[in-house]
Amino acid sequence: MTEPLFTLDELHKAADFVHARMPPTPQYAWPLLAEAIGTETWVKHENHTPTGAFKIRGAHTFIDWLKRTQPDCPGIVTATRGNHGQGQALAARAAGMVARVYVPEGNSVEKNAAMRAFGAELIVHGADFDAARQEAQRVAKAEGLAFVPPYHRELVRGVATYALELFTALPDLHTVYVPIGCGSGICGTIAARDALGLSTRIVGVVSENADCVLRSMAAGDYVETETARTFADGIAVRVPVPEAFDIYARGAERIVTVSDAEVAEAIRLYYRATHNLAEGAGAAALAALMADRAIMAGKRVGVILCGGNIDGDWFETVLSGGVPQV
Repeated sequence: MTEPLFTLDELHKAADFVHARMPPTPQYAWPLLAEAIGTETWVKHENHTPTGAFKIRGAHTFIDWLKRTQPDCPGIVTATRGNHGQGQALAARAAGMVARVYVPEGNSVEKNAAMRAFGAELIVHGADFDAARQEAQRVAKAEGLAFVPPYHRELVRGVATYALELFTALPDLHTVYVPIGCGSGICGTIAARDALGLSTRIVGVVSENADCVLRSMAAGDYVETETARTFADGIAVRVPVPEAFDIYARGAERIVTVSDAEVAEAIRLYYRATHNLAEGAGAAALAALMADRAIMAGKRVGVILCGGNIDGDWFETVLSGGVPQV
C-alpha cells in the first residue's frame, strides 16, 4: 500500500484555512435522483462555492503557499477553461497580486466575464486549453511571474478539503464518481480517502471526446489526442498531467467515458431532480453513474457536482433536449 499523499493533519489544516474563507459545501441525497437511478445518490455540491466550482479551494491554499515561499512575487500567470481561472483570480487579487489568465479561443463567454469580474487580466490564445497553457508558461518565465500549473501539491491539498468534508459526513460510501480534467479533483478525493483509511471505491470520469487518460492507461505511456471537442469544457484536455495521472492510475478503481449526449441528459436530470445547475464537467460524474445504474443498484454512492457554470445558451439547448455543439 502506498503512503497517502497527505496526512490527516495536513488536510485538517487545509480545511481550517479554506473554511476561514468560505463555508463547507453541502452533500445531499436527493430522493428524485434515487428514484431515477435506483441507488442512494449523494451529491457533493461544489457548485455552491463562491466561484460556483471546486477550484477556489486549491486557489486559496496555493496562493497562500506562494506568498509564504515567494513573498516578493508580483503575480501569477495561469491557463484555464474558466473555473480554475476564477479561483486563482479571486485568491491572487485578495493577496494583492496580479492575475494574468490565458484562455483558448471560443472559451465560455460567461466564464470569461466572471474571471474579469474577479480581477483577472484575461488573454485569449490558441485553439484549446493545452495551447493556452503553453503560452502561459512562456509568458510567466519571460516576465518573472509565477506560473500556476494545473497540478501542484499545495493546490491539491486545498481541493482535497471537499472530499474530506464528504467522507467525514459519509464514511460508508461504496463508490464516488469524480470527473477528470487535469486531475486535481480526483487526486484530492483519493488523498482524502487514503488519509482517512477508507475503502471507498473511486471511479474517474472522462469524455469520450477527450479520452487521453484512457488511451494513456492502455498504452502505459502519456498519449496526446489531436482534439478534445466536448461541451464539458472542464474535462476537455488533450494530454494527461503526469503527476496527477500517476496518482489516479493507482488510486482509482477504474476510469470510464461518457458521451456529450449522456452529459446533457445528466444536466437535465440534475435540474429536474434537484433544481441545481450543472455545467458539462459538473454533470459528468452523474452521467457515469446513470450508465452504471445496474451495477450500482441499491448501493450508497457519491457524485461530485464539481461546478455549475454553464453558459445560458448551452443550458437552453440542453433543456430543450439538445446537445451543445463545439
